[in-house]
Amino acid sequence: MSRLGTALVGSLVEAWQELRIHRTRVLLSLIGVAVAVCAITTVVGLGAVAEQATMEQSERQSGRPASLSLYASMNDGTAPPEATMQEAWASVLARYDITYASRVMNSSKTVQFADGAAPVTVLGVDREYGTMHRMQLSEGTWFTERDALRLAPAVLVNSVFYDRLGRPDLADHPTATIIGAQNTTAVITGVYPSSTWDTSPAMYVLFDTLTALSVDSPADPMGYGSPAPQYEMWVPPELAEDLTLAVQRDVQSALGSGATAQINRQDYASFNGDPYLPLKLMVGGVAGLVLLLGALGLVNIALVTLKQRIREIGIRRSFGATAGRVFFAVMMESVVATVVAGIVGVIAAVLIVKNPLLEDLIGQGQITDFPPFPVEAAVLGLVCATVVGALAGLVPALVAVRVKVIDAIRF
Repeated sequence: MSRLGTALVGSLVEAWQELRIHRTRVLLSLIGVAVAVCAITTVVGLGAVAEQATMEQSERQSGRPASLSLYASMNDGTAPPEATMQEAWASVLARYDITYASRVMNSSKTVQFADGAAPVTVLGVDREYGTMHRMQLSEGTWFTERDALRLAPAVLVNSVFYDRLGRPDLADHPTATIIGAQNTTAVITGVYPSSTWDTSPAMYVLFDTLTALSVDSPADPMGYGSPAPQYEMWVPPELAEDLTLAVQRDVQSALGSGATAQINRQDYASFNGDPYLPLKLMVGGVAGLVLLLGALGLVNIALVTLKQRIREIGIRRSFGATAGRVFFAVMMESVVATVVAGIVGVIAAVLIVKNPLLEDLIGQGQITDFPPFPVEAAVLGLVCATVVGALAGLVPALVAVRVKVIDAIRF
């Protein structure tokens, strides 16, 4: 073992000395490797950022893994008695120690704008809904505990609603009038972006506020009526299946035989298979192509360099260097060089991917939790550099071993 270790260290030192002697040719040959490693590491790193953006977009729509949706109704299609349902809901949250949960109800209210009254889609939620769905506001803040105590209810409006109001400064506490049997003045505390296809005004209100507003509301202009609310929970994915059965059983028992309780998992992770597999395959394909091009360039340059060293190799063989020593020395030159180039490429990739300007460009304001630079991308870059060095050095090493000493000296 000691002899093997000594031979390995000696080969590494010899390879490094050869690289220093032929540093000009080595530098030219390794530029392509460094660029290839930088490219493959950058692609993988940016792929992680793109995956995070897609994941957060899905979580805004359907909730974080694992999101369970509870829907309860009486056999005639009406909502269960509010007091009974709220008691069952509170009991379930306390029994299973569920921290993030929200009641959700769709409705519609008529709001007075400067150019006339118009129906507005309303979503009543609890404060935890913002965390569960990664709600991101362009202005203002999400609901706080103080908002539940306001005499004038707080509302969060979409950009279409905000534009129709003339985009007033939120610091001035702008208001909007909700028309009902008794008109209600609501304070706008935040604005969230509208989707590209959303051209109608919409707003979020606290669930209890929406319930109070619905007591004396006129007929719903958009036909929502009084739908049964939906209840959402964000639970650990590993407990999702057990909690689904337990919560459904407990709620059904609390409501009695005249009601139905259903629980469905609605987040993206509930789908069979990996929803991001196409993205990962695309990133892997691009990275593999970049690495292949870098490897081919290195092999060509290594063969050209070897031809200029044939005489040197012949002299070393004539002084007693074995074929194995020559083979290993030639290969290690390539491996050591590409590892150094790989380190440089990985460092460059980290600087590129974590550049704030590039993060803003890719995120487009849709990413709240930028992922750290993936360690697997750096490891992949170094492994690829080592493998490329070994493959690129294999062909020249075989050629060097097969050279006849006399012919090499005459070269």
